[in-house]
Amino acid sequence: MTSLSSRPRRSVLYMPGSNARALEKAKTLPADALILDLEDSVAPDAKEAGRDLVVQAVRYGGYGKRELIIRVNGLDSPWGEADLKAAAAAGPDAIMVPKVESAAMVHEVEKMMDAAGAPATTDIWCNMETPRGMLHAEEVAGASPRIACFVMGLNDLVKELHASHTPQRLPVMTGMSLCLLAARAEGLAILDGVYNDISNPEEFEAACRQALEFGFDGKTLIHPKQLAPANEIFAPSADELDLAKRMIVAFEEAEAEGKGVAVVDGKMIENLHVDNARRLVSMAEAIAELET
Repeated sequence: MTSLSSRPRRSVLYMPGSNARALEKAKTLPADALILDLEDSVAPDAKEAGRDLVVQAVRYGGYGKRELIIRVNGLDSPWGEADLKAAAAAGPDAIMVPKVESAAMVHEVEKMMDAAGAPATTDIWCNMETPRGMLHAEEVAGASPRIACFVMGLNDLVKELHASHTPQRLPVMTGMSLCLLAARAEGLAILDGVYNDISNPEEFEAACRQALEFGFDGKTLIHPKQLAPANEIFAPSADELDLAKRMIVAFEEAEAEGKGVAVVDGKMIENLHVDNARRLVSMAEAIAELET
């Protein structure tokens, strides 16, 4: 399992696996991670060709420090098993499995990955997008040490709930909360779902800020124009970093004097505040490393 602080995941862009030009273009985009998709964005008659393109892209590389994830088709589809075997052999950073609903499903994926020779460094990302998946989120999160990340699939969840897409996303808040709790309980990363209306940047940014306040690490994206806002919103701001660094210094000075608390800007600072401050500083350093 990849540690939460080791890789920024502010912006995670879906790329259609059957589009060779898009896969090449992705090498130049400022995304923290790329999901090379074999599922929703690939037509049935292009599934096998898309699989070959994605495997070739991962093996040839050229994506710099971007995290590479292959999203396979469901194992209950005609293409899922072949996708999983090919992806495992290619050895991406992670394989993303759609509509994960149980620990048994994770165990099946893990066995298939091991049989196909997946490197120990290839994680499992779980697409959480069904009512049953929400209700079993805790079970799924603890199912395997290979699991590194939950990815919300809110379009599918809204459909299955017979709900509506709303700016405040009240219909899916319960599912988001259940997955967030499960992910954090097991030390996993968790990403917000996509925002569909690429012509509405204001509402997209509002959704990013909502997800940040909720505690999500970043957002999955469907268009390159969404990259810059996501990168900015999910990164610690200059003011946040300045405060975090001052909190760390003040607390360390207080500890050296045998005290358990410090005061910064008139507020009491305890160990839990300093832990969060160190997380922000670590994230900023990881972002700087990614962008060099």
